[in-house]
Amino acid sequence: MTQPPPPPPPHQPPQGGGFGPPQDQPPQQQPPQQQPPQQPGPGFGAPQTPAQPPAHPPQAPQGMPPAAPPPQPGFGHPQSPPPGYGYPGQQPNPYTQPQNQPQNPYGQPPGYGYPQPGMHPHPHPTGPNGGGRKSNTTLAVIVAAVVVIALVVGGVWYSQSGDAGGKEDTATSSGGTGGGDDDGTGGGGSVPAGTEKVPADASSNVLFQVPSPKVEDDTTVVVSGSWLTDKAYVKSGVAEIVGYDPDKGTELWTIPLPGPVCQASKHVTDNLTAVAFEPAMPTKAKPSNGCTQIAALDLDAGKKLWTKTAEVGGQPIRFDNITVSGGTVAAGGSSGGAAFDLETGKPLWLPKANEDCRDSGYAGGEKLVAVRRCGTYDSPQLHIQTIDPQSGKVNSEYKLAEGVDYASVVSTQPLVVAAEVGESKDAVGITDVFSIDNATGKLRIRISVPGDQFEARCSGVTRIESCTGVVVGNDRLYVETKEHAGGGEYGRTNEIVAFDLATGKQTGQRADAGDRYTITPLRMDGGNIIAYKRPPYDKGGQIVSIDGGTFKETKLLENPSVKTVRDVETRMSPQYAEILYAQGHLYMSSVYASELGNPDDKRYLVIAFGTNG
Repeated sequence: MTQPPPPPPPHQPPQGGGFGPPQDQPPQQQPPQQQPPQQPGPGFGAPQTPAQPPAHPPQAPQGMPPAAPPPQPGFGHPQSPPPGYGYPGQQPNPYTQPQNQPQNPYGQPPGYGYPQPGMHPHPHPTGPNGGGRKSNTTLAVIVAAVVVIALVVGGVWYSQSGDAGGKEDTATSSGGTGGGDDDGTGGGGSVPAGTEKVPADASSNVLFQVPSPKVEDDTTVVVSGSWLTDKAYVKSGVAEIVGYDPDKGTELWTIPLPGPVCQASKHVTDNLTAVAFEPAMPTKAKPSNGCTQIAALDLDAGKKLWTKTAEVGGQPIRFDNITVSGGTVAAGGSSGGAAFDLETGKPLWLPKANEDCRDSGYAGGEKLVAVRRCGTYDSPQLHIQTIDPQSGKVNSEYKLAEGVDYASVVSTQPLVVAAEVGESKDAVGITDVFSIDNATGKLRIRISVPGDQFEARCSGVTRIESCTGVVVGNDRLYVETKEHAGGGEYGRTNEIVAFDLATGKQTGQRADAGDRYTITPLRMDGGNIIAYKRPPYDKGGQIVSIDGGTFKETKLLENPSVKTVRDVETRMSPQYAEILYAQGHLYMSSVYASELGNPDDKRYLVIAFGTNG
């Protein structure tokens, strides 16, 4: 545990080895890393708005390889910012757009994974006063043009209208005929209150920092897993679980393990959770010993309750994911899944050898959902099953179309599943989201979330519930949009938009990040969305609460803008870090420990913030 390092003296190179944000004084313009192909300009008379620099430079996540250069806008896309991804608001006036803006002053490429989406204009068919006198011919031409543009817009920005349930060319479903768990309101009912208190002073200070653990040269070790209880902030280290005082950061207890944690449940029941870990430490000769061990943890007492393994065909199962639902621990992998009682470790069900179908993973929380893989490796079919946590009995089932290789569970109640149908564009394993009735297994609606418009990401290949940039609440899907040009001179920004899980249509709600910030939904707080605003290079990050009804944003926390603190915070990218917030406390932690990169680059496992009010 250390405190933030002091600011470097003048003219001293900053820490970070190139990973940190731009300096307070921008460096000289650097030649671009890759010259994009020349794009055709917009139509005659449209402003030639140059591309905008990112709100913050790309941050290489700790232990992760650098990203490929982002794709450029497609042919014919005007180089001007979209007005909020389908949100019906005021459209920009093409004759008042600033021209001759300077190019990227920092010589940085766009942010990680962010393309530069173009905008399809929405011209108004009438004059500024609601309709001047025009000839019939002129008016007909304008109306026809608007209809054509509206159709184009409908195919690009408004393609998320959703498919009604039961399209047999997409998927089939089986189950009862009841109405399910949903009230049919489509998210239009009253929004439950949240529990997060608004502080008198949202400005924060650094509570503590934990240095990144030492590992062997040229190795990367998984340190995923972080939890927060009333008594402790708990974080996985290298072959250990450590409990820290939530305010001071002093170590309260340590649970040693024989090998590193490879999977961790994000769900907690009565301060109990579970992890999967290796039976021994990796070496250069044997970089992995298999994720074969499962343990239940008491996060308040700092105790390991039990350790279990499972076998199929006489071989230990290597688990790819683990979750908790109620009093059950469920873990799955390519050889099948197993479940244990959370308190005692008693086996509840185990996989059978030579099955044509195997549980590849589980999602927990309010319900227990299995992603079951059937068929051949080259032509699988995925079954999404809501199961009884104690017996493993299937209560309902929905079958995705053949050829969908992997799926992730965004929410188990209501049941929302993300999958890649065909080939995704820019997203990680997502093209579509399926809203499914838990009780009947029938498809409610299918929503398109193309990767060139939305930043939702899932690692459905192995981790069943590892989606970022998307949360579910109020029978709605809240999705982070792609970063795009903002309203400032150099600003870039994004939004969170909402889809109705009953109709698949956008609700018209939109939460703006603000110029030079990007916003990511973290979780629900009753009917409100808790979101993190990733800051520009000269600001601190923010936590906001977004009212689920009005979408009004309330600031709950704002971090210091001191550069040495920003350098640590901006490395904790929401896509590659664990971010927990509760009652004025923000904890950001890495999921990898590595010696790769600059040896002088100081890295941290955890940074914790607390509000002053």
